[in-house]
Amino acid sequence: MYAPPVSTAPGSLLGPQDGPPFTVQNPDSDHPLVLLCDHSSNAVPSALDNLGLDSDALARHIAYDIGADAVTQRVADALGLCAVYCRYSRLVIDCNRYLADPSSFLPVSDGTVVPGNQNLSEADKQARVEAIRVPYHRAVAAALSGREADGAAAGLVAIHSFTPRMAGFERPWHVGVLWDQDPRFAEPLLRHFALDASLCVGDNEPYSGRMPADYTIDHHGERQGRPCVSLEIRQDLLLESHQHDEWAERVIDGLRDLVKRPELYKKRGNEHGERHRA
Repeated sequence: MYAPPVSTAPGSLLGPQDGPPFTVQNPDSDHPLVLLCDHSSNAVPSALDNLGLDSDALARHIAYDIGADAVTQRVADALGLCAVYCRYSRLVIDCNRYLADPSSFLPVSDGTVVPGNQNLSEADKQARVEAIRVPYHRAVAAALSGREADGAAAGLVAIHSFTPRMAGFERPWHVGVLWDQDPRFAEPLLRHFALDASLCVGDNEPYSGRMPADYTIDHHGERQGRPCVSLEIRQDLLLESHQHDEWAERVIDGLRDLVKRPELYKKRGNEHGERHRA
């Protein structure tokens, strides 16, 4: 696992006691498929004093995608793929949001007040952008562009997890496949998961890949003409190590065919453009 040195320059949000903004697994992989984990960690820079939250709050889904990190690591190792992880909580800054989106810095998340996100100044926000968001997305861009040549495209699969209940609604889906304009990865994965009759599979559920909130796939995938998809796994299915193994195997089986099909990895024109800019 590659971890960059942490910048401790004057004015930096991160200090010597903090971890890096991102890590890269299997950085020497030459396969064009790259895995991403936007919400892999519930870490908070020490200077932010846990955003005023206790350990119970930071262990909840509001702080990170429970189980997503473990599944991503297993899949990357099994298939020999590069994976890039954001290593700070989405409550510090949600790196899968456009900066113009108010949910980049949530003052309240699923009913929980986040004291450290109240009345943030533009300088406060910019410090988080520069320390975490910019380095993470630069690492994603480098991982993808470094695997492209002669018109070929890298592909990206973002792995997330979702809470079983939201706003009083019990979500029935076990796994969701989120996509927008490009079906190259989504359609085979939907067919793969549908083969298991025990699974309730969401096609753009519990969220839609056509919503404007998903910055990572929009910016690095759709806008660049790269094949891309997000996978969402329900968090109550990812609480134990054996569940991480089970779901990693499901994802590995679904990706095996995709990693062997070079015709999928071609640049496509972007007729629609990026939906938001920030």
